Amino acid sequence: MSLLTSLLELSMDPSELVLRGTLMYWFLFLLFRLVLRRDVGSIAIADMLVLVLIADASQNAMSGGYETVADGVVLVSTIAAWNWLFDFVAYRFPAVRQLIQAKPLRLIENGKVLRRNLRKEMITQEELMAALRREGVEQIDQVRLATMESDGEITVVRNDST
Repeated sequence: MSLLTSLLELSMDPSELVLRGTLMYWFLFLLFRLVLRRDVGSIAIADMLVLVLIADASQNAMSGGYETVADGVVLVSTIAAWNWLFDFVAYRFPAVRQLIQAKPLRLIENGKVLRRNLRKEMITQEELMAALRREGVEQIDQVRLATMESDGEITVVRNDST
């Protein structure tokens, strides 16, 4: 058997690779969606998930964690396909988009801090004030609405009077 043939030959059943990729994608998607929402920053959760999974899957294919490169190609393709499918379905069906994407969470409403929502996302008063200062707001009563968006960013709408 030639070297090229041995590198491109599958060492596992492709359905097992697809199942492994699918299970890890769903597990990590739910983990990031339900637990790590605010730690993601400005990159979308699905984008970060795909980057991490593809980096790991391709690293294993390149370093020999799999017996052949083809194993890694099938796994990376599965992960990329799930990401594309999520984007497509969310674009085409608003109900699915609402299910997949986190809803914005109000943190301040009419100058009043919604402490329950801060606790829910484990945001300290100091972190909230730092976000307000980045937007040029010095006092909470200057804020009509502050919201944590689905990507973890905090957006601020000032009162009309300020």
